[in-house]
Amino acid sequence: MWQEPYIVQPAAGPLHIRPRLPGSKSITNRALILAALAEGRSHIENALLSDDTRYMAESLGRLGFTVAVDALNHTIEVHGQGGRVPAGRAELFVGNAGTAARFLIPVLALGHGSYRLDGNARMRSRPIEPLLEALRALGVNARTELGTGCPPVVVRGAGIAGGTTRLDLSLSSQFVSALLMAAPSARTDVAVSLGETMVSEPYVAMTVRMMAAWGLRVDGTYRVPAPQVRPPRSYRVEPDASAASYFMAAAAITGGSVQIEGLGRHSLQGDVRFADVLAGMGCSVTWDEHCMSLTAPGELRGTDVDMNAISDTVMSLAVVAPFASSPTRIRNVAHIRAKECDRISAVATELRRIGVRVDEHDEGLTIYPSKPTGGEIDTYDDHRIAMSFAILGLRTPNIGIRNPGCVAKTFPDFFRELERARSSSQAVVPE
Repeated sequence: MWQEPYIVQPAAGPLHIRPRLPGSKSITNRALILAALAEGRSHIENALLSDDTRYMAESLGRLGFTVAVDALNHTIEVHGQGGRVPAGRAELFVGNAGTAARFLIPVLALGHGSYRLDGNARMRSRPIEPLLEALRALGVNARTELGTGCPPVVVRGAGIAGGTTRLDLSLSSQFVSALLMAAPSARTDVAVSLGETMVSEPYVAMTVRMMAAWGLRVDGTYRVPAPQVRPPRSYRVEPDASAASYFMAAAAITGGSVQIEGLGRHSLQGDVRFADVLAGMGCSVTWDEHCMSLTAPGELRGTDVDMNAISDTVMSLAVVAPFASSPTRIRNVAHIRAKECDRISAVATELRRIGVRVDEHDEGLTIYPSKPTGGEIDTYDDHRIAMSFAILGLRTPNIGIRNPGCVAKTFPDFFRELERARSSSQAVVPE
């Protein structure tokens, strides 16, 4: 366990990095759900083994599925039950794992019995009601226990009847991903109509592509034929693109380069497009089928960017922005106020703490060219705050990261990998 605070040692010069990245959290948790609902044994390779995926795997185990985790080889084997939930009663705890909470609730609806899902204090303030409303339109008995629209959630499972429902995705695209993955096991077809606003849309495309890998159809605009037979399969998880963004940021602020193996131009993950944001700031980016390479310019320029589709990388851009020659405007990410913490407010507060000029808006941030000073960063128990501000410490001496262990949510080895990256530096970091 890393000592608190973790003091980041600045890079001695430009970093030339080939990071060893964990598997994608988003893909691993989707694969776990799809495997559990398939018929037979599925094998997941390069799986992320972290707090969030552990909550998912443990919850599936409590529901009666056989889930075998091989930590040494980063594989998970799941014995699917063909859309059936073995246990007739279960109490699930998911910490602050939003994907686990949202993806599991439609699975509970497929069961026959009484189920309760809860999380930590922050999870109890994260909205879930739009998903429950959509399920109720499909004949599911699901409600929030405290009447808050947030967990704990109680589901009286009797299967999903099917039909037509509507989803508000202004808070999270995970609602429709959760419903789509369970829908092939409904008794009749499920048609989902969406509100006008959808956040993080690339994640829904990821879900549809992964369903196709398990042999499942999604017709037209989110109509799922049901019931569908789900064959088991072997599936390899891509490296995590959100995690890759920290090392792209590290290369950008130190005037170095980064090569990301396993993330090519056809990646499932929208967050690979963080490279395009940095290209807009002057970085040179090249792609091939299985690799992305980025080289930083002599000077970064500011940018004005709508980050709604890649909002998990807002923090990565926020720590690059002070080193640009002009202001950076981050737009259309109001929904990240309801993530692991209020990420807009947290980023603004911590940047100001270390001397960066920043304007906070309802739906984003404006960050001005600044010379950050040292200081201890509050992480709000948010893994992305911890990892992004650690990257800033590669350019700014005496940055301390409080509660560094929170990175275990998605990237348990982050600080080891950061130190390995720092060892690639040479000469003097640019002023």
